[in-house]
Amino acid sequence: MKHSLLSSEEKVQLLQDYQPGAFFLASPKRTILAEGIFKHIETNQLNELSTRVAHVFDAAKQAGIQAPIVAGAVPFDPVQPVRLNVPVHVQFSDPLEFQQGDEESEAVSPSYEVTPVPAPDVYMEGVNEGLAKIENGELSKIVLSRSLHLKANRDIHTKTILERLARHNTTGYTFAANIADPKASQKRTLLGASPELLLSKTGSSVISNPLAGSRPRSSDPVEDQRRRDELLTSAKDLHEHAVVVEAVTKALTPYCHTLDVPASPSVIQTETMWHLSTVVKGELTDSSVSSIDLALSLHPTPAVCGTPTADAREAIQAIEPFDRGFFTGMIGWADTNGDGDWIVTIRCAEAEGHSLRLFAGAGVVKGSKAEEELAETSAKFNTMLHAMGIHQL
Repeated sequence: MKHSLLSSEEKVQLLQDYQPGAFFLASPKRTILAEGIFKHIETNQLNELSTRVAHVFDAAKQAGIQAPIVAGAVPFDPVQPVRLNVPVHVQFSDPLEFQQGDEESEAVSPSYEVTPVPAPDVYMEGVNEGLAKIENGELSKIVLSRSLHLKANRDIHTKTILERLARHNTTGYTFAANIADPKASQKRTLLGASPELLLSKTGSSVISNPLAGSRPRSSDPVEDQRRRDELLTSAKDLHEHAVVVEAVTKALTPYCHTLDVPASPSVIQTETMWHLSTVVKGELTDSSVSSIDLALSLHPTPAVCGTPTADAREAIQAIEPFDRGFFTGMIGWADTNGDGDWIVTIRCAEAEGHSLRLFAGAGVVKGSKAEEELAETSAKFNTMLHAMGIHQL
């Protein structure tokens, strides 16, 4: 396996080299392109995942792969199979850096037939159902999502969409992975640009960056700033955020001898959203713990599922009329030292042939309003829609 660090002139080379079927992840720290498959990790038992990976690492080293990694995606539902593999050929480079003026010309986008699943009014009924469960004490939070099914008049050009996502989301995590069944002949690409880091581990240091509480951006600078300021003082959003930070802290505490948790959140921005953000940093008691196990201890956070977790997941499966698949799962990589990055799989789509499925969710807590949650999901769809060349549905 070629495991190389590229020069600064080649900072966008890995993105240009990406072809559907490969694994790609661009983060503020590095860019990774992994190609070819030495072996798939086949399990739907998450408690044995890191053990399975370790066995495949041993086999890979015996086969001459000196520094193997595992890469791919884990679904939202823990009983569904993972789509992870140990690749043959891995390249690392510095973070992507785009020069002004080197934007590729806007290709003519395909025309799409769009079907919302569920329909907007049905989604709002689901939010009200979730609010009723919160009111009667069954749940304190539930994240409810919806999808857009887009059918194009030709094959989806995932590489073009990925390039646009990377260019317009430089502070987040742009990703692509093949999530088709290993026996399938056609590729199914999970791609997106998530703003949320589930967990990163380097040596004994770990970082998690939960996001919860958000507002859509506005094209009017004054209104945009007002929304940002309002988010920072919203009791509802601050409470929603605190619940997620508390869950992350509780999950990481058994693994860490020190944990730094800021007392209050900051605000981060994407092109389409403002988010409350807290960066949690820790030092591990045992640095040999894999980032896979650490990420699984967090997954799914209340930011994408709800609280209590098991009850929220059950309610989601009853209310949402579709299978989330890998949406709100985790995507990333880990090496033989257990170091790696795992991203919360949001602001994403699944592409296969002429079809795309886009996903977006919103956190429902006491005080939430169905029409506001609908508007929030609409704003979150824009990350993917804009990358597809769609600026108005």
